[in-house]
Amino acid sequence: MTQNTRRRFAIAAGTSTLGLAIAQFFGWGTRPAHAADNEKFEVTHTEAEWRKLLTASQFSVLRQEGTERPYTSPLNDEHRAGRFSCAGCALDLFSSKTKFDSRTGWPSFWQPLDKAVGEHQDRSFGMARTEVHCRRCGGHLGHVFDDGPKPTGLRYCMNGVAMTFTPGAT
Repeated sequence: MTQNTRRRFAIAAGTSTLGLAIAQFFGWGTRPAHAADNEKFEVTHTEAEWRKLLTASQFSVLRQEGTERPYTSPLNDEHRAGRFSCAGCALDLFSSKTKFDSRTGWPSFWQPLDKAVGEHQDRSFGMARTEVHCRRCGGHLGHVFDDGPKPTGLRYCMNGVAMTFTPGAT
């Protein structure tokens, strides 16, 4: 292999790896394994059943840990009183009382409802993050970070497509 051929090969390989990482980050691709697969959940379905129950984008996020593009969810701009629930099993996850504008492009909350979510360490993409999933069905919701507002200092950065909203009392 000539030096010029090796250089072109190295550039192409690096570009494709970077492209894959960018695509997965923005939800244009998905991670193949679900972090919560080794847990037992109250609500379970086969992959084929999940595909029938969910839209393609819901399946990508909830079952394959995909990420929706920022600023694409109507729930990001939802400001009414109500509850945000899992799109996979309808478990109430967050109250509108804990929602805030994080300016990240995803619905953000400073606290989930009691016993609504589970968490796992996520070491994908060369970083350590805390993945958040629905306690009842294991559906991937997003990640939690320690840069949120008081009183918790947490930012539950959720994929809007993974949730539904029901207006009313919280």
